[in-house]
Amino acid sequence: MKVVLIGVGQAGGKITQRLAEYDYDMGFGAVQGAMAVNTARADLQNLDIDSMLIGRDRVKGHGVGGDNELGADIMQQEATEVMDGLDAKLTSEAEAVVLVAGLGGGTGSGGAPALAHELERVYDIPVYVLGVLPGRDEGSIYQANAGRSLKTLAREADSLLLVDNDAWRTAGESVHEGFSEINDKIAQRFGLLFASGEVEAVDQAAESVVDSSEIINTLRPGGMAAIGYASAAASPDAGDNINAITSTTRNALLTGTSVPNVVKARTGLLVVAGQPERISRKGVERARKWLEEETGSMEVRGGDFPLDS
Repeated sequence: MKVVLIGVGQAGGKITQRLAEYDYDMGFGAVQGAMAVNTARADLQNLDIDSMLIGRDRVKGHGVGGDNELGADIMQQEATEVMDGLDAKLTSEAEAVVLVAGLGGGTGSGGAPALAHELERVYDIPVYVLGVLPGRDEGSIYQANAGRSLKTLAREADSLLLVDNDAWRTAGESVHEGFSEINDKIAQRFGLLFASGEVEAVDQAAESVVDSSEIINTLRPGGMAAIGYASAAASPDAGDNINAITSTTRNALLTGTSVPNVVKARTGLLVVAGQPERISRKGVERARKWLEEETGSMEVRGGDFPLDS
């Protein structure tokens, strides 16, 4: 699925850059363009992607200090300028816009819903938000910002892809110590998801390809979504991997999701990535049926995504 990324706020900018880097390093070509928008000049200075400073007249490049109402107000006032910067990246090939934001900070939690509203009004492709929830030890103001932002985003975006900072944090590690590692995990997991729907991203044809329409249809009901991930060593013989595919799918759902303890769902999508000769079609179908039973959904799509490793 060809996407254009917009990072809003500090966390959003960093994750957007990592997603763009991962897509480029893997040679997928799913990320068509990326930009970062922030009210804090310092947070944009270390980014290699295109960036835009907003709120110059209001906060002088110093950020909104966690005030998400101010963040929303600034974005509403300057959304036209942001969209002008986005226009050149939104070619006819783009199939979705993905806003990336930390939902605890003021610019991300306030600005992302305001920008999503404008994007939905202007463009006829889906607008998704990849939102990162603050960890439990990040403070009450971040939790309050996230709560308010979630309610608005659920209404404004076509779907809200959630990541809980605590979900992928290494045991005993503070959120601040683990930010870089968490961002890498986000980039890998969502990078694979976007690329799995991009048929041209791989040289080999999957036996049952996952295309962009399946990602879009899975997210079509709207509301909140989580992504699960797990990996395992594969036998050279595809027939020996039937059980491994099912057990890895179980791990992805039960212990590897971006929002812990989220199991029930209206729709689902299973993507099995790996060397095509090692992927068992029977294993993928068995795992897909297990996912239907476990989530209570009768609309679970599934397929494979061929990779060299």
